[in-house]
Amino acid sequence: MEQTPKYLPSIHTIAVIGGGSWATALIKIFTENGNTRINWWLRNADDVAYIKRYRSNPRYLTSVKLNPELVRPFEDIKAAVKEADAILLAVPAAFITSALSTLSAEDFEGKYVISSIKGMIPTHNTLVTEYIEEHFQVPHKMVAVIGGPCHAEEVAMEKQAYLSLASSSSRYATALAEMMHCRYINTTVIKDLYGVEYCAVMKNIIAIACGIAHGLGYGDNYQAVLVSNSMQEIKRLLKEVYKVKRDLTASAYLGDLLVTTYSQFSRNRTFGNMIGRGYTVKAAQMEMEMVAEGYYAVKSIHQIHTQYEDLNMPITTAVYNILYNKVSPSEEFLWLKEQLQ
Repeated sequence: MEQTPKYLPSIHTIAVIGGGSWATALIKIFTENGNTRINWWLRNADDVAYIKRYRSNPRYLTSVKLNPELVRPFEDIKAAVKEADAILLAVPAAFITSALSTLSAEDFEGKYVISSIKGMIPTHNTLVTEYIEEHFQVPHKMVAVIGGPCHAEEVAMEKQAYLSLASSSSRYATALAEMMHCRYINTTVIKDLYGVEYCAVMKNIIAIACGIAHGLGYGDNYQAVLVSNSMQEIKRLLKEVYKVKRDLTASAYLGDLLVTTYSQFSRNRTFGNMIGRGYTVKAAQMEMEMVAEGYYAVKSIHQIHTQYEDLNMPITTAVYNILYNKVSPSEEFLWLKEQLQ
């Protein structure tokens, strides 16, 4: 990590919003230091009761044991955030507005916000942090993003992983990096908040494309070309929507893309694989029982794409056509393979 700035923000209690595998993994990481307290809000009252009794998530990463002295589950979201110094968002982007619907700007006042969401607000076509800043009047310097490359399942197994903490405030990012650094987690500080978010959104779309390719029977050679072309597509998008100096080969960008497009734990790749094998979108979603962020993200990115006449995004276009225009995956990929270099 870079040299620690002076006067780091003081964060003792974090309100975690969301009850999935990534929320569970992040709670495990934050409580490794033995100092950070977690107020954990879950939508399902039965899950709250189960966690209070058995100290584990009944639905996801059930092997992770929670420290009862540090982790308190809540049914009331207002009560969870009231005494927290920071709010960590770990709900799929498509459901974040409903999850936060009972909260107001007053509930966010004076609190840091951490987004671990790898998607966009579908009805707004905006990044999660942009929505939080505008809707809840949170200052830009009090917002941070947790980037990869990292899978929740490997966190549960305590396999070596890397996280990137992005914020326009290096002090805030450094404070989070220090809180999350432990035996199996390495952390890096980066200032490119929106760039990390856009890349996280795009890598899920690319992972769906890679899954479709695998389901259709395309091999490793094709996937290598697909992924390398996707980096060019991401670069072209970022040049239009958020042009700043960045190194896209860094772990927060390329690393996160690679782990999502190749890993067995990638739900977006799994979703795409099912589509390539002939599942309908609805059938794939029902069988997975988990949200593939890329399904919602590709619609938002496609709509952003149409605003720029000269922006070439063939992979995004192909995934959008398959998922939303119901074009045959095999036919669309015949077109796509001619667009790749």
